[in-house]
Amino acid sequence: MNKIDAEKRIKELRELTEYYAKKYYDDDEPEISDFEYDMLMLELRNLEKEYPEFITKDSLTQHVGGHVKEGFEKVEHEVPLQSLQDIFNYDDLFAFDERVKETLNVKDLNYVVETKIDGLSVALEYKSGKFIRGATRGNGLVGEDVTENLKTIKHIPKTLKEPIDIIVRGEVFIGKEDFEQMNQEREENEESLFANARNAAAGSLRQLDPKIAESRPLDIFIFNVQKCDSIKFTSHEESLLYLEKLGFNVNPVKVLCSNMNEVIREIENIGNNRDDLTFGIDGAVVKVDNLMYREVLGTNFKTPKWAIAYKYPPEQKETLLKDIVCQVGRTGVITPMAILEPVKVAGSTISKTTLHNEDFIKEKDIRIGDKVIIQKNGDVIPEIVKVNVEARTGNEVVFDMPRICPVCGALAIRLEGEAAVRCIGVECPAKQYRNIIHFASREAMNILGLGDQIIDEFLKRGMIKNIADLYTLTIDDIASLKKNGTKFATNLYNAIQNSKQNDLYRLVNGLGIRNIGVKAARTIAKKFKTMDNIMNATAEELVQIDDMGEIMANSLVEFFSQDQTKDLISRLKEYGLNMTAIKEEGIDSRFEGMTFVVTGALDKYSRKEVEDLIEKYGGKTSSSVSKKTTYVLAGEAAGSKLTKANELGIKVISENEFMDMIK
Repeated sequence: MNKIDAEKRIKELRELTEYYAKKYYDDDEPEISDFEYDMLMLELRNLEKEYPEFITKDSLTQHVGGHVKEGFEKVEHEVPLQSLQDIFNYDDLFAFDERVKETLNVKDLNYVVETKIDGLSVALEYKSGKFIRGATRGNGLVGEDVTENLKTIKHIPKTLKEPIDIIVRGEVFIGKEDFEQMNQEREENEESLFANARNAAAGSLRQLDPKIAESRPLDIFIFNVQKCDSIKFTSHEESLLYLEKLGFNVNPVKVLCSNMNEVIREIENIGNNRDDLTFGIDGAVVKVDNLMYREVLGTNFKTPKWAIAYKYPPEQKETLLKDIVCQVGRTGVITPMAILEPVKVAGSTISKTTLHNEDFIKEKDIRIGDKVIIQKNGDVIPEIVKVNVEARTGNEVVFDMPRICPVCGALAIRLEGEAAVRCIGVECPAKQYRNIIHFASREAMNILGLGDQIIDEFLKRGMIKNIADLYTLTIDDIASLKKNGTKFATNLYNAIQNSKQNDLYRLVNGLGIRNIGVKAARTIAKKFKTMDNIMNATAEELVQIDDMGEIMANSLVEFFSQDQTKDLISRLKEYGLNMTAIKEEGIDSRFEGMTFVVTGALDKYSRKEVEDLIEKYGGKTSSSVSKKTTYVLAGEAAGSKLTKANELGIKVISENEFMDMIK
């Protein structure tokens, strides 16, 4: 490569690595695999080494990726949280060993080999043994104050076993089983899946609301003493043992090696047994054990000279894609699954894997009968990386997503702007568990006592098959679920019967119509007055309603055109459910014609409570600021919405001013 081409390629690589680093570190939405990113960084590092005149300060080889997220307080690290230089072969490992020994002028050297945990790096600060602050790595010099979120992690001690001042570094992560469970629940709830466990952990920890972090299965391993003035450690191994004594959850894989051959054996051992680990790793870290030697070796602007990270390549295997079958999830999403000739990848036998959606299949041109390349994404989720097109015989079959639900025969549709094809049958057996949970929820029919486990038990015993069957249950039926359950049964039976008198909007919301939430249900019920009118409404009539777009209108029309829906409504009418909007007397409509945007952290109310109050008084809420916005209610760390409100001249009010408005 000549000098001109090298300069051009370096510029391209800088732009690519900056973009992918932002998606990875700041947005927690990686677009390429770790290995692909590592290869880009390796190419950039090698080119800059060959052409040092093109090195600039903004290159990711010169600084740590990541920035402080808006809404968090900045924390300047007393000791920088540096990253590690990555290597991919043993020759580079021996070169590292020679370089270190030459600098120190020694023949023998001890190293500690540890697993490189795939998570988010943090610093924890303790004063007199009390946890006072925790921060993300950020750019290595300045991180984000996530103290409240870190307090939700059970393996972070709030008080140490000794009253010492100390700063330690650790890695927040989510275990393999917990990650799989999280993604399974997100899929059932129609939420986007996390790409890997690392980004799930990072996204969870970097939430402005600590309750979100608390709801996620975050864990931590501590792997380094950053600062401790009261104790003079001589070795890294000694410091780790002391951290365990203080009560920290220290990285469980830490092996002392006396030479580089032992280091390589341990790296291979970790690689061979990585599938047995309960947490994900993306390599092995090799550190000089002697802390005095570390001071002599020092650091570069980005990486320490006394440590290095060996990265394992992802294991890939070729196998036959025997068939593609479709599964219907609890929310009606129809997911294509690849049925594979069983093959062992990274310690697990893989016989099937998700193909996500029809766009994924078309993008990779996957056909039944293809030879496909499989790897485990993040050491957990198997995926098809590519097709071996050269192995095709001409007998491969192009797959088309079904437009009829394979479970119930109802229409299966793909809405504009969505990747998923979903069944819209209201009585589809695959959907009933989720349907009934939503139907009974507080914002829908509000049936107190009808929890998830009770619904699950009803379904398992065959006592109900759909929503309407709830109204056929007797007190004796319900009492059979529990020993001495008469009181419980009476209360639940009464709650079910009382729900018949609910306002129409609750029933509309409870039906679980795609794209129709409680706010839209209120508007629709208020406009059309009866269930029959709603069922007979055309898309043209529906789009005339405020905030009702074509997608929402089409969802309603398609839903009520289904025979299953008509049968369900007919049964609910038969069982005496109210089908008419209840006229509210003496409504206070002080906010009628006004649109509010609520942003930032509030003290006295949750955002949901504020939005409910606004709607109660006839106003509307929106998620974005525009010229149509009447007020922006801004709490702490309001961010970009507040900025836009000021730019547009929209009136900004505080939480206290809002409280004055509703007195």
